[in-house]
Amino acid sequence: MITLRYHIVSITSVFLALAVGVVLGSTAISGRLLSGLSDEKNSLAQQVNELQNDRNALNAKLTEADEFAESVGPLAVKDRLTERTVVLVTTADARPSDRDALSGLLKAAGATVTGEVQLTDAFADPSRGDQLRDLVARLQPAGSQLPTAGDPGTRAGGLFGTLLLLNPTNNQPQATPDEAAAALSGLSNAGFVKASAGVKPAQLAVVLTGGAALGDSAADRASTLARFATQLDRTGAGVVLAGADGSANGTGALGVVRADTAATSVLSTVDNSDTPAGQVVVVMALREQLEGRSGRYGVAGNAEASSPGTAS
Repeated sequence: MITLRYHIVSITSVFLALAVGVVLGSTAISGRLLSGLSDEKNSLAQQVNELQNDRNALNAKLTEADEFAESVGPLAVKDRLTERTVVLVTTADARPSDRDALSGLLKAAGATVTGEVQLTDAFADPSRGDQLRDLVARLQPAGSQLPTAGDPGTRAGGLFGTLLLLNPTNNQPQATPDEAAAALSGLSNAGFVKASAGVKPAQLAVVLTGGAALGDSAADRASTLARFATQLDRTGAGVVLAGADGSANGTGALGVVRADTAATSVLSTVDNSDTPAGQVVVVMALREQLEGRSGRYGVAGNAEASSPGTAS
């Protein structure tokens, strides 16, 4: 007679056998799985090691290239800007070492650097755009005319062009020394700029920036700087907008300029000015500006060539 006790014992035996089978099977599978994972780990570790070796080799080659460019740079730019004058406009994130290296190359090219004006973080701050635009209108030298565009970058570019660049037609200042000093003082007191002592107007200008803009207002800041540099170029004989690695992407001022065909038709850009080779290209691009030409130079994907004269 089959009793309830018999059913319970039978069912218990079945589940016990199943459990034992699962444990034994999973142990075998786990062993094979762990063995496979260990092999994959070793393979990945070897790949990582090979990639690190490749990276180290590439870094060594880049270092050698930078050292070579730094040594031959003064010879490459010799006499390209003889008896020309250049004013530097830097942003708050521009590296002083890049500025100093570029200044040295400009002098090696025969140019005279007439001074530096640094744009502070407040200059491109969207929350202070109205204040900058109103201040620019009040500081406008007598007889000068600001661009009709209403954005603060373009308006400021028009004012700075009057203060910092010589008239491209007659090579004469576009504002009196007193007007220029008063305007720069007003901008400085408002926290928008920091100017070196005795800055004088020049024939050419370099707007030197750092890398890509960051933060919630990155696009607005980049747009302000891009419009500023473009309008500055329209006021004098030539301007080059130069930036470090990353400045030519969508969040950088160079990226904004390169996406605007009207801007690239007048303004030259160099996207690797944090390297000795890029600094040489900045000087060459200034020379090209004097000849009425412009270009997009560097190593970014939206550059047309590495330097003037190398476009395919």
